[in-house]
Amino acid sequence: MKSWSPYALLVVLAIALDQWIKQLVENGLAFQEKVDLLPFLALFRTYNTGIAFSMFSSFGDTGLVAIAALVVAFVLYLAVRTPPGHVLARIGFALIVGGALGNLIDRAVYGHVIDYILFHTPVWSFAVFNFADAFISVGAALVVFDELIGWRRETRSQDPGN
Repeated sequence: MKSWSPYALLVVLAIALDQWIKQLVENGLAFQEKVDLLPFLALFRTYNTGIAFSMFSSFGDTGLVAIAALVVAFVLYLAVRTPPGHVLARIGFALIVGGALGNLIDRAVYGHVIDYILFHTPVWSFAVFNFADAFISVGAALVVFDELIGWRRETRSQDPGN
């Protein structure tokens, strides 16, 4: 796949799905009231004024928008430099960009990111997150996985026993 069209479409779909779900959450879920779906999974609308785990919230909206834009630009730079055969990495980069832009839209429009997914137990809970965050995490995992596959192929091709 030499064309960037499928990856651009994936970015657009990730942003659209993220923003659509966030609108449903904003319009239909009470603020900071847990709605249990499973014993370990709940919906819980809250706002993140920082980046990951509310870090850097002291940077303000403009600073956080600038940081997010720089990260997106860097990921796009890496994606463009990725060979066409590295489809998993390119999908991963598209998911990272889509998720980052989804959260960037929130930050630019609302001054915070809308989070709503909560994994928990009776005595522990994970940070509340959203689909954009999940896209970023899955995308990063795909990029790392693609790199490991490439490293393994390279190691085998250099092995004198092959």
